Amino acid sequence: MGGVLRAEPLWLETFTGLRMERFAKLVKVVRERGGNGPGGGRPWCLLLADRVLLVAVYYRTNLTMRQLAPLFGISPATVCRVIQRLGPLLALEPAPRPVVGMERLWIVDGTLIPVRDRAVGASSRNYRFSANVQVIIDADSRLVVASARPAPGNKADAHVWRESGLPAKAAGTTVIADGAYLGTGLIVPHRRRAGRPLLRGQEEDNTEHRRVRARVEHTFARMKNWKILRDCRQKGDGLHHAAQAVATMHNLAMTR
Repeated sequence: MGGVLRAEPLWLETFTGLRMERFAKLVKVVRERGGNGPGGGRPWCLLLADRVLLVAVYYRTNLTMRQLAPLFGISPATVCRVIQRLGPLLALEPAPRPVVGMERLWIVDGTLIPVRDRAVGASSRNYRFSANVQVIIDADSRLVVASARPAPGNKADAHVWRESGLPAKAAGTTVIADGAYLGTGLIVPHRRRAGRPLLRGQEEDNTEHRRVRARVEHTFARMKNWKILRDCRQKGDGLHHAAQAVATMHNLAMTR
């Protein structure tokens, strides 16, 4: 049985938001990382571009393997094998080190993503079993610079930040965050204390801080158009690979 979806401009733009040339760049990255090699069984029945599209459709729609199989004309087992094989190869590339003397402003925040794997998530303040995923974006380009491994959703943002490995990647760069990162050395808003209202200059600083920091919230909103980040059924490193892949495709879509 032949499938409906193929790596053609109509389907690419619908499911990935990428133009053909951007998608071709993504396929090239996957090929260079060994994605066109054997999967440990029979030869692949789909071309590499179609397999990359399959992974993108899965992340975008969060359909089950049984639902995706007829769309591509393959079996549910093959769908699973493709996702397990190519998902990790779509990972976000390491952020380049800031150029000496060039000022860059990065923004960090965490978002709660509902998960099914009890080894990854925890009961969280969103009243769901969730994982905390920390993301750094560049304030000017709004591109994702780095994404940390998921942490249980009941951990505070400051605690997750310290254990995430992101501080080392952000060394030498100005990073701003919200008040949950107090005591981490990042630039956070001025804190109002009981009986001590903020000064006018501090209020103005906080207003500007909120205006700039809103960009990371906008990035999260765009990333969560990929429904895998609204309810992740993957186990183990599945959420980490999904978040990295979505960040990669977000960056490609944002690049002009």
